[in-house]
Amino acid sequence: MILIESPIQARFGRGLRRRALSVFLRQAARAAQLPGEVSVLLTGDAEIRRLNREFRRQDRPTDVLSFPVSPHAPEEDLCGAPESGLAGDLAISVETAARQAEEAGHSLFVELQSLLLHGVLHLAGYDHETDSGEMARKETALRRRFGLAAGLIERSGKLTSARTGQTRGARRGRRKP
Repeated sequence: MILIESPIQARFGRGLRRRALSVFLRQAARAAQLPGEVSVLLTGDAEIRRLNREFRRQDRPTDVLSFPVSPHAPEEDLCGAPESGLAGDLAISVETAARQAEEAGHSLFVELQSLLLHGVLHLAGYDHETDSGEMARKETALRRRFGLAAGLIERSGKLTSARTGQTRGARRGRRKP
Protein backbone atom coordinates (compact mmCIF):
# COMPACT_ATOMS: atom_id res chain seq x y z
CA MET A 1 0.00 0.00 0.00
CA ILE A 2 1.26 3.46 -0.87
CA LEU A 3 -0.06 6.42 1.11
CA ILE A 4 0.65 9.88 -0.30
CA GLU A 5 0.23 12.86 2.00
CA SER A 6 -2.16 15.46 0.56
CA PRO A 7 0.35 18.34 0.25
CA ILE A 8 2.78 16.03 -1.58
CA GLN A 9 0.02 14.82 -3.91
CA ALA A 10 -0.99 18.41 -4.63
CA ARG A 11 2.59 19.52 -5.30
CA PHE A 12 3.88 16.57 -7.35
CA GLY A 13 0.63 15.15 -8.75
CA ARG A 14 1.03 12.92 -11.78
CA GLY A 15 4.79 12.60 -11.34
CA LEU A 16 4.12 10.23 -8.45
CA ARG A 17 2.30 7.57 -10.54
CA ARG A 18 0.94 5.64 -7.54
CA ARG A 19 -0.33 2.63 -9.53
CA ALA A 20 2.97 2.15 -11.37
CA LEU A 21 4.92 2.58 -8.12
CA SER A 22 2.72 -0.07 -6.47
CA VAL A 23 3.45 -2.51 -9.29
CA PHE A 24 7.17 -1.79 -9.02
CA LEU A 25 7.08 -2.19 -5.24
CA ARG A 26 5.58 -5.68 -5.58
CA GLN A 27 8.18 -6.63 -8.20
CA ALA A 28 11.06 -5.31 -6.07
CA ALA A 29 9.80 -7.13 -2.96
CA ARG A 30 9.46 -10.37 -4.90
CA ALA A 31 12.95 -9.96 -6.42
CA ALA A 32 14.41 -9.33 -2.94
CA GLN A 33 12.56 -12.40 -1.65
CA LEU A 34 10.85 -10.26 0.95
CA PRO A 35 7.92 -12.07 2.53
CA GLY A 36 4.91 -9.98 3.49
CA GLU A 37 3.49 -6.66 2.46
CA VAL A 38 5.26 -3.32 2.43
CA SER A 39 3.51 -0.14 3.46
CA VAL A 40 4.90 3.10 2.01
CA LEU A 41 4.40 6.70 3.10
CA LEU A 42 5.29 9.35 0.52
CA THR A 43 5.86 12.49 2.55
CA GLY A 44 7.89 15.68 2.66
CA ASP A 45 11.15 16.77 4.24
CA ALA A 46 9.57 18.00 7.48
CA GLU A 47 7.91 14.66 8.28
CA ILE A 48 10.90 12.54 7.22
CA ARG A 49 13.10 14.74 9.40
CA ARG A 50 10.75 14.15 12.35
CA LEU A 51 10.81 10.38 11.76
CA ASN A 52 14.59 10.38 11.33
CA ARG A 53 15.00 12.34 14.58
CA GLU A 54 12.57 10.09 16.48
CA PHE A 55 13.79 6.71 15.27
CA ARG A 56 17.45 7.26 14.31
CA ARG A 57 18.37 10.25 16.49
CA GLN A 58 19.47 12.18 13.38
CA ASP A 59 17.91 15.63 13.18
CA ARG A 60 17.93 16.05 9.41
CA PRO A 61 15.79 15.05 6.46
CA THR A 62 16.78 11.97 4.50
CA ASP A 63 15.50 10.26 1.37
CA VAL A 64 14.20 6.91 2.63
CA LEU A 65 13.67 5.29 6.01
CA SER A 66 12.99 1.59 6.53
CA PHE A 67 11.08 0.11 9.44
CA PRO A 68 11.24 -3.70 9.36
CA VAL A 69 8.67 -5.63 11.33
CA SER A 70 10.09 -7.78 14.07
CA PRO A 71 8.97 -11.41 13.71
CA HIS A 72 8.72 -11.64 17.51
CA ALA A 73 6.17 -8.95 18.28
CA PRO A 74 2.98 -7.60 16.76
CA GLU A 75 3.64 -4.27 15.07
CA GLU A 76 1.72 -1.27 13.89
CA ASP A 77 2.06 0.46 10.55
CA LEU A 78 2.96 4.15 10.19
CA CYS A 79 -0.72 5.02 10.68
CA GLY A 80 -0.89 3.10 13.97
CA ALA A 81 -3.08 0.28 12.63
CA PRO A 82 -2.23 -3.30 13.66
CA GLU A 83 -0.85 -5.31 10.76
CA SER A 84 -0.36 -8.97 10.03
CA GLY A 85 1.72 -10.31 7.18
CA LEU A 86 3.59 -7.02 6.99
CA ALA A 87 7.28 -7.04 6.07
CA GLY A 88 7.69 -3.45 7.15
CA ASP A 89 7.15 0.20 6.39
CA LEU A 90 9.04 2.66 4.22
CA ALA A 91 8.88 6.43 4.42
CA ILE A 92 10.17 8.43 1.46
CA SER A 93 10.63 12.18 1.21
CA VAL A 94 9.35 13.14 -2.23
CA GLU A 95 10.93 16.58 -1.83
CA THR A 96 14.38 15.03 -1.33
CA ALA A 97 13.68 12.53 -4.12
CA ALA A 98 12.85 15.38 -6.51
CA ARG A 99 16.15 17.14 -5.74
CA GLN A 100 18.10 13.91 -6.15
CA ALA A 101 16.34 13.15 -9.44
CA GLU A 102 17.28 16.57 -10.78
CA GLU A 103 20.91 16.12 -9.68
CA ALA A 104 21.05 12.66 -11.26
CA GLY A 105 19.36 13.81 -14.46
CA HIS A 106 16.38 11.47 -14.39
CA SER A 107 12.68 11.65 -13.56
CA LEU A 108 11.11 11.76 -10.12
CA PHE A 109 9.44 8.44 -10.92
CA VAL A 110 12.83 6.75 -11.54
CA GLU A 111 14.19 8.21 -8.30
CA LEU A 112 11.18 6.92 -6.37
CA GLN A 113 11.73 3.46 -7.87
CA SER A 114 15.39 3.58 -6.75
CA LEU A 115 14.34 4.59 -3.23
CA LEU A 116 11.71 1.86 -3.08
CA LEU A 117 14.27 -0.74 -4.16
CA HIS A 118 16.80 0.52 -1.62
CA GLY A 119 14.21 0.48 1.16
CA VAL A 120 12.96 -3.00 0.24
CA LEU A 121 16.50 -4.33 0.46
CA HIS A 122 16.82 -2.86 3.95
CA LEU A 123 13.53 -4.53 4.92
CA ALA A 124 14.95 -7.80 3.56
CA GLY A 125 17.83 -7.53 6.04
CA TYR A 126 20.56 -5.90 3.94
CA ASP A 127 22.57 -3.05 5.46
CA HIS A 128 25.21 -1.25 3.36
CA GLU A 129 26.51 0.54 6.46
CA THR A 130 27.63 -2.71 8.12
CA ASP A 131 27.98 -5.38 5.43
CA SER A 132 30.90 -6.14 3.12
CA GLY A 133 29.20 -4.96 -0.04
CA GLU A 134 26.39 -7.53 -0.17
CA MET A 135 23.66 -4.88 -0.34
CA ALA A 136 25.53 -2.88 -2.96
CA ARG A 137 25.92 -5.97 -5.16
CA LYS A 138 22.27 -6.95 -4.73
CA GLU A 139 21.06 -3.40 -5.41
CA THR A 140 23.24 -3.16 -8.53
CA ALA A 141 21.96 -6.48 -9.87
CA LEU A 142 18.32 -5.59 -9.24
CA ARG A 143 18.78 -2.06 -10.54
CA ARG A 144 20.10 -3.48 -13.81
CA ARG A 145 17.29 -6.05 -13.92
CA PHE A 146 14.71 -3.27 -13.61
CA GLY A 147 16.57 -0.89 -15.96
CA LEU A 148 17.15 1.78 -13.32
CA ALA A 149 19.87 4.41 -13.24
CA ALA A 150 22.72 4.24 -10.74
CA GLY A 151 21.53 3.18 -7.31
CA LEU A 152 21.78 5.09 -4.07
CA ILE A 153 24.85 3.28 -2.84
CA GLU A 154 26.70 3.81 -6.12
CA ARG A 155 25.81 7.51 -6.25
CA SER A 156 26.96 8.04 -2.68
CA GLY A 157 30.38 6.56 -3.50
CA LYS A 158 30.10 3.99 -0.73
CA LEU A 159 30.85 0.90 -2.80
CA THR A 160 33.72 -0.82 -1.05
CA SER A 161 36.42 -2.69 -2.87
CA ALA A 162 36.87 -6.21 -1.53
CA ARG A 163 40.58 -5.95 -2.39
CA THR A 164 41.46 -2.64 -0.78
CA GLY A 165 38.70 -1.96 1.72
CA GLN A 166 38.50 1.58 0.31
CA THR A 167 35.44 3.17 -1.16
CA ARG A 168 35.34 3.60 -4.90
CA GLY A 169 35.32 7.37 -4.40
CA ALA A 170 38.45 7.21 -2.21
CA ARG A 171 40.33 5.18 -4.82
CA ARG A 172 39.54 7.83 -7.42
CA GLY A 173 40.39 10.69 -5.11
CA ARG A 174 36.81 12.00 -4.95
CA ARG A 175 35.13 13.26 -1.86
CA LYS A 176 31.75 12.12 -0.76
CA PRO A 177 29.15 14.72 -1.94
